[in-house]
Amino acid sequence: QVQLVESGGAVVQPGGSLRLSCAASGSIRSIYNMAWYRQVPGNQRELVAVITNGGSTNYADSVKGRFTISRDNAKNTVYLQMNSLKPEDTAVYYCYAHIFSIASIDNYWGQGTQVTVSS
Repeated sequence: QVQLVESGGAVVQPGGSLRLSCAASGSIRSIYNMAWYRQVPGNQRELVAVITNGGSTNYADSVKGRFTISRDNAKNTVYLQMNSLKPEDTAVYYCYAHIFSIASIDNYWGQGTQVTVSS
């Protein structure tokens, strides 16, 4: 059984910063890509940032230069440092990981954490 547990969502003022964390646990052999997505009610879930197990990263144009994705492979954890937050960053943020467990290779999602940017 593999689980992803996110933390760090909060209400923050425009221009502020927030750091999200997502820890994977369970019978994990290896974790490949890890990523953060976000979703606003009524809209499709969109990719925010992705990081490979080698550390290569890619970002949505809307967050380039403001957000940074990183990972700690020893802790099976991915982070999203969000700076210069804007009201349009308000969304539920979901962690994603492609994981090789003792049972299978599969895609896993966290439960989501709410980020609200408002004055």
